[in-house]
Amino acid sequence: MLFTSLVQPALWLALYGISMSSNFKVIIPPGPSIPGIPTIDYLTFMAAGVIALTILFTCLYSGITLQFDKEFGLMKEMLASPLPRSHILIGLSLSGLTKSIIQTLIIIGFGYILGVRFFQDFAFYNIFISVLGMFLFILLFAMGLLFLSSTVALKLKTHEGLQGVITLLSLPLFFASNALYPLTSLPLAIRIMSYINPVSYFILGLRYFTLGSDFYSFGDYYSYSSQEIVFALLFLLGFASITYLFALRTIKRVKIT
Repeated sequence: MLFTSLVQPALWLALYGISMSSNFKVIIPPGPSIPGIPTIDYLTFMAAGVIALTILFTCLYSGITLQFDKEFGLMKEMLASPLPRSHILIGLSLSGLTKSIIQTLIIIGFGYILGVRFFQDFAFYNIFISVLGMFLFILLFAMGLLFLSSTVALKLKTHEGLQGVITLLSLPLFFASNALYPLTSLPLAIRIMSYINPVSYFILGLRYFTLGSDFYSFGDYYSYSSQEIVFALLFLLGFASITYLFALRTIKRVKIT
């Protein structure tokens, strides 16, 4: 499960990323360079989106494990134990978080082989701070998705139904975001959806910490302020908190017969 779930993101990075990076070099002519501002190619730009895709699928599909625990009776034993149900929920989520962090590191390493250049021209101290910030965003984003997946898994009776709901959630979350393209290039309706999409705020923080607050790509200049990053962090914190409350309420009311 840990490595097989990496196949799709790796293919996105290797096939879509490289081919589209070549196309953009032809379609979008290079604009005027800005002194002191790095120029980011499309492969590096979309790598943050691939990391988001990896975490999105890993965390949402983690609810299937909970579904199997219900089906084969393991959940009944856990709920009958003296362990608080909140601890059960957090323990299951920490397992998914560990997988997400390992997969993120693997995708970053694979991306470097293909030509992704994170932390370009960063000093060692800046890289250290950026890695800490990146993992903070991963923590909040993954936990929010894991709690959401747990809530859905506890409410549904079959894993087939869970897979349908996950597919219904994952595709809009991914494509109605800034994962593949800048938000300014999206149609108005999708752009409005992206403003309430946790994936957009996760990628915003990830690009800030891996590419810097200022960079040049797509023929445009991109600049992220500290206020935007704080707002993105608070949004993900709110997302994780709300989904945790829903998951806690659900696991406290669930009854396994």
